[in-house]
Parts: sequence; C-alpha cells; structure tokens
Amino acid sequence: MFEKHPEDDGFAHGARSAHTGHIVQMRISKKRLQAAFGLTESLIGVVIIGVVFTALYAGMTMGFQSVRSARENLRATQILLEKFESLRLYNWDQITTNNYIATTFTNHYVLNPTTAGTVYTGTVRIEPAPISEVYRDDMRSVTVTVEWITGSTRRSRTFTSYVAKYGLQHYIY
Repeated sequence: MFEKHPEDDGFAHGARSAHTGHIVQMRISKKRLQAAFGLTESLIGVVIIGVVFTALYAGMTMGFQSVRSARENLRATQILLEKFESLRLYNWDQITTNNYIATTFTNHYVLNPTTAGTVYTGTVRIEPAPISEVYRDDMRSVTVTVEWITGSTRRSRTFTSYVAKYGLQHYIY
C-alpha cells in the first residue's frame, strides 16, 4: 500500500510522512472513482434486467401453454379410446342397427372447479367397410371424431377402426 523510498529508515519524518499520507489519500480517491457506477451503466443494467425478465415471462407462458395443449390432446385421446372400448360391449345387431349407438356426444373436462373447463364434442360414424372382399357385409368401419376449442383455435382428433361380425380370428385364421 505504501511506497518505500530508498532513504526511508522506517521512522516517520515530517516531509516523508506527509508525502506518503498524500499518496494514500490519492489512492483512496482513485478507488472511490473506480468503484462508483454512472447513470449510463445503471441504465444498461436496468435494460438487461428488463430483457431477461421479459424472456423469462415469455418462456414460462409458452411452457404453460404447451402443458395445456398436451393435457387437452391427452384427454381427447382418452375420450376416443373410451368410445372404442364401449363398442366391445355391443353385439353385431346393436352395432348395425341405426340410431342404437349415439352418433353425437359431449364430454366436459374441468381441471379447476372455478373455471368452465374444456368442452369436447364428438361424432361416431358407423359405415360399411371400404373393402371389396367377400366378407365386406360382415365388417363395419367406425370413425370417432373429437373436437374442442382452445382459445380461438378449433382442434380435433379422429380415429378409425374396423369391427367384424365374428371377431378377427374368423378372418385371420
């Protein structure tokens, strides 16, 4: 911290101690000038912090929307699976009888009881299978479509499968 002069014998001399005190005082004042922040640096820091918080907010918003979209897609897939699993409970005459199976349905999913939740509407179409083989009359094509609205975007999922009069083992083996 102190500069040592070659003639300094370690004892305080009037001129030298004043000189070394002045050097110390100059060094402290230089450090004070270097340690302070100016208006420009402070404004740049505020701008950087603003950009970081804006990016953080945008990232969190996108993350929440991605989770919401995945949750809605999963729920739509569950509804499709539920409708197809219920077809296993019907016999062939019930499946082929018009209006025995409801052609439209509505399913609500409420995550939070204080909100309206998501409303899923769907249709079930049972048609002759689009094949030309001999067993065409013993098969039906079943298409289930689920639609819902997210914000202002209309979304939908569709699944098509076949139902056979005697089950698959009759046609495969």
